[in-house]
Amino acid sequence: MTDDLPVQPDVQPEVLIERRGRALWITLNRPKALNALNRPMALTIHRALFAAAAEGAELVVSEGAGDRAFCAGGDVALLGREGRDDQALWEGFFHDEYRLNQAIARLGIPYVALMDGFTMGGGVGLSIHGPYRVATERTVFAMPETGIGLIPDVGGTHALAQLPGEVGSWLALTGAQLKAADCLHAGIATHFVPVDRLDVLRDLLAKAEEPVEEVLAALDDPAGAAPLEAFRDGIDYHFGHDRVEDILASLDGGDAWAQEQAAIIRRMSPTSCKLSLLGLRMAADAEIEEALQTEYRMVCQIRHGHDFFEGIRAQLIDKDRNPRWSPSRLEDVTDDAIALHLREPDSGDLSFE
Repeated sequence: MTDDLPVQPDVQPEVLIERRGRALWITLNRPKALNALNRPMALTIHRALFAAAAEGAELVVSEGAGDRAFCAGGDVALLGREGRDDQALWEGFFHDEYRLNQAIARLGIPYVALMDGFTMGGGVGLSIHGPYRVATERTVFAMPETGIGLIPDVGGTHALAQLPGEVGSWLALTGAQLKAADCLHAGIATHFVPVDRLDVLRDLLAKAEEPVEEVLAALDDPAGAAPLEAFRDGIDYHFGHDRVEDILASLDGGDAWAQEQAAIIRRMSPTSCKLSLLGLRMAADAEIEEALQTEYRMVCQIRHGHDFFEGIRAQLIDKDRNPRWSPSRLEDVTDDAIALHLREPDSGDLSFE
C-alpha cells in the first residue's frame, strides 16, 4: 500500500537558522532564485537577530545557499506583478526589509556577511551594514535600481554615501558591477577569502576561540589590482555635482570612459536618477534610521508612479530591455514631482519601535 502513496516533495525552508558553536548561522536558501529576499525571509532573519544575543551567540554569520549568489536582491518581480494594486503588500515588504537593515546596523554582536556570488539590491542591505563583509573571487556587487525605476534603497543611500569620494554616486546612477578587488578598494568588502578557504573560515568562525577580527585577518588574502582605482579621479571629478544634469554635462565633456558613463545614465529612469542622487546627498550626514525613513517615503510614492512597473516589465517580464520611462527626460522631472517623494505616506512613516 505504501508504494501507492504520493511522494511528498522535500520542501526546504527559505531561510535556515542554526547554531554552529559560538555563532548563529543564517543561510538564505533559495539558490534557484539567487537567494532573492522576500518578506517572510526578512521577518525570519529579523527575529533570529533579536534572539541571537539573548541565546548567547557571540556572532552572527550570514551567507547564501549554492555557489552563485549571496543574495541577488529583493523579490521585485512579485512587487512588479502585484504591488500596484496591493498597497499592503508593497509597504509591508519595504517596511519589514528596512527594519531588518536597521537591525543589522545596530546589532550588538559581530555580524559577518559572506558575500560569495551576486550581492545586489536587497543583498547589499543584508551585508553592507555589518562590520565584516567578506568577498570572494565570485563576488559581484551592484545597486542596479535606477535601471528598474527604483532607488538604491535598503539603506543603500546611507552606505553608498559613506564610500570614498564619489564612488557611491557613480554606483547609484550607473548600476556598475564591482568584483572583489574593487569592493575592497571602495570599502564595500572588508576582507577577501578565496572560495577554496571558505570551509576553513566557516569552521573557525564557529569554533575558534580567537576574536572574529583575528580569524578574518588570518585568512585574508590580497585580491589583486583594483580596476576601479584607474577611474577614481574621473569619478570624483564628474560625479561631485548635486544635480544629475550637471553630472551629465561634465561627463559629456570628458574622455571616452566619461561619455560611456553618460550614455549608461541616459538609459536609466530619469526620475530614479534624480531621487537616487538626492537620497545620497541627504544621507551623507544622516543616521541610518533617517536614511531608511527617507527611502521608505520615496518607495511609497514610487508605487504611485510609472517607472518601476515599466522597469520590471522591460527587465523581468517581457525582457525586451527597452523600458519606456515617463517622464523620459531629466528636464521633465519637476521639483514638485521630486518633493512628493519626500512626504510622509498617508499610512505613516517607517517605525523602528
